[in-house]
Amino acid sequence: MKIALPTEQNTLALGAALAGHARHGDVFALVGPLGAGKTTLARGFIQKRAGVDEEVVSPTFTLVQTYDTTALSIWHFDLYRLKTADEVLELGLEEALATGVSLIEWPERLGNLLPKNRLDVTLSLAGGAREAVLAAHGTWGPRLIELERDVRNP
Repeated sequence: MKIALPTEQNTLALGAALAGHARHGDVFALVGPLGAGKTTLARGFIQKRAGVDEEVVSPTFTLVQTYDTTALSIWHFDLYRLKTADEVLELGLEEALATGVSLIEWPERLGNLLPKNRLDVTLSLAGGAREAVLAAHGTWGPRLIELERDVRNP
């Protein structure tokens, strides 16, 4: 599924739409180059689930930020600075998968540790405009149809 994201508001809205479909144990793999909007999308997701204008900063230096909401915990990972995939275990990946929802920037750094059940959200910049491509893996297949309906008809 391709989605045009001409403005920052569109990227925030996509994050909010994803949050509306998130379930305990979900993994959202946020793929794309620097500046593509991964953290902006995460901000829309987290603010929607938190129900407030939660301050959401990139976890570039902390590597992981957690946000507790009434329904579940949200783990926001930025793996850009990891040297090996095993380092993510020290950041609490196993706990994140067991206790909440994971938003993972730079998921390709996980290698074989990347969960099979996930939704890949690939963000790209083309001619100054952003675009997202959503790809379902594992149990996300049927759920992507429902998500697409909501994204196309907000």
